[in-house]
Amino acid sequence: MRLTVFGATGGVGQEIVRQALASGHEVTAVVRDPARLTVSGERLIVQRADLSDPEVLRGAVADRDAVLSGLGARSPSHAGVASRLTRSVLAAMEAERVRRLLVVSAAPVGPAPDGEGLLDKALLAVVSAVLKDVYADLRVMESEIAASSTDWTSVRPPRLTDKPATGRYRTVVGGNPPRGRSLARADVAHAMLAMVDDPSTVKQGVGVAN
Repeated sequence: MRLTVFGATGGVGQEIVRQALASGHEVTAVVRDPARLTVSGERLIVQRADLSDPEVLRGAVADRDAVLSGLGARSPSHAGVASRLTRSVLAAMEAERVRRLLVVSAAPVGPAPDGEGLLDKALLAVVSAVLKDVYADLRVMESEIAASSTDWTSVRPPRLTDKPATGRYRTVVGGNPPRGRSLARADVAHAMLAMVDDPSTVKQGVGVAN
């Protein structure tokens, strides 16, 4: 497949690029600073671009089979980045009539799992309070992709870690796995690539967790 990855210098984005290349896909990585991309490969095209300009992004998404986005705030002070930049991606995709879009969101944006324990509820309440602006931004992003013409999927992991990929995790379409406290960024990337051609995830939020 021909894939475009936004947020390709982030933790999840770099893993998407790395794993996609290893699986034989052709990847266009759209970045603001190519020096921060540590992945290389003969099927990799690195495109430097202003992510706030949809017209600039049109060439990066044209004729692609899917677009995957790891765009998001690196800290609470950067809240607003996900919705603002994803808006540009959506505009570029709609202009080029590219349909498939997968984005990284977060578990607290989705519904609470059935049977969640008191400890997990308490942890979620604390995290949601600390990162309320980040999650508010992700909710805006999700509402805008849901209103778009794309075949979108929002992937909602819990706390992210830098552990190696395992390929073993739980997914819940339309919900979140109970007691899902963490997931490696590499496994988030693995899950997103697996969902690209999974019709059950289209126009759905999907919770993923260990």
